[in-house]
Amino acid sequence: MKTNINRSAMEEVTIISSGVVIEGKVSSNGNVRVDGTVKGDITAQGNLTVGEHGSIQGQLTGETVSIGGKVEGTVNAKEKLVLESKAVLKGDLLTKILVVEAGAMFEGKSSMSSQSSFKPISKGE
Repeated sequence: MKTNINRSAMEEVTIISSGVVIEGKVSSNGNVRVDGTVKGDITAQGNLTVGEHGSIQGQLTGETVSIGGKVEGTVNAKEKLVLESKAVLKGDLLTKILVVEAGAMFEGKSSMSSQSSFKPISKGE
């Protein structure tokens, strides 16, 4: 049985709980879950999840991004973006795989690419 003694930071989860308000940039080498409010950009080397009560104004970047709450800004999902049934996304998105559940609301431009070269959308484009 093969075990990895040196666990990756990708397994760590940073949780921004309901009732917490952050103004500024958030960066993590692991996964991030937002159930509170963030006014600023969030970059996660792992997965990025916005809970049903989460609210973000800013650019999101992560491997797999799941949105269940409200996001105003650009979303760069390197692998997959999931808009859950109660999601509201007002902004542009870039991803390889896009999943939109019934009831999700999306207003903006989408760009999908299966190429391994990932070029993030910048705010000015």
